[in-house]
Amino acid sequence: MATTTPARLIPLLEQFDFARERLHRRLAGPLVNSGNGTDVPVGPLTDEEYHWAPVPGCWSVRRRTDGPGPRATLLVGAGAWGRDSAPSPHPVPPPFTTIAWRLSHLSELLALRAEYTNGGRALTRDDHPCPAGAADAVAAFEAGATAWRAALLGADDAALDTVGYCTYPYGGDSEERFLDVVWWVNQELLHHGAEIALLRDLYQHSAATPGR
Repeated sequence: MATTTPARLIPLLEQFDFARERLHRRLAGPLVNSGNGTDVPVGPLTDEEYHWAPVPGCWSVRRRTDGPGPRATLLVGAGAWGRDSAPSPHPVPPPFTTIAWRLSHLSELLALRAEYTNGGRALTRDDHPCPAGAADAVAAFEAGATAWRAALLGADDAALDTVGYCTYPYGGDSEERFLDVVWWVNQELLHHGAEIALLRDLYQHSAATPGR
C-alpha cells in the first residue's frame, strides 16, 4: 500500500469523495445541499422510486423468473434478480434506464474495479449481487465506493502510470494508465449520480401531479 498519497491523485480523491457524499445524501437524506448552500429535505429512496419506469421500454433490474426486459437478452448479476443487458453491439438508440439499473451498474463497476485492482481479480458480473430493493442498493453502492477508495489509497506514483494496473474486464482498463482509469471512474460517478438525482426529482414531481 502506498505510504503517502501521490500529489496528482489528491484532487481526484477529493472529487470522488465529494461526488460520493453528494449522491449518498441524495439517496438517503435527510438533507441535500441545493448547490447554493441551502439544505433541502429529502427522504430515503423508496422501492417504488427505485423501480419507477418513466417511459415505456425501460431497462431495469428484474426477477430472473420474469426474464429480460424489452430489447435486453440477458439479466446480469447474482441472486434472484438481475440487470437488463445485451451483448455488443448494444441496442440503438440506447434504452432509457431506471434508478435501479443505474445504481446497480454504478455499484458493480466500483466493486469490480476494486476487485481487479487490489483484489483476487476473479469475480465476474455474475458474481456481483443485484439488489431487489432500494435499501440494499444504497448499501451496495456504499460498499463498492468504499472498496474502490481503498484500492486508490494503495496506488503510488508508479502505479498511476502503469498500463493495466487495473484489469477490469468490462472496459478498456487493461490498455489504460491507472490515472486515466481513476479519472474515468470519477466521471461515471458524477454523471450517473446526476442522472439518479434528476430521476428522483422527476418522480417526486410526477407523484405530485393530479391524475398520475
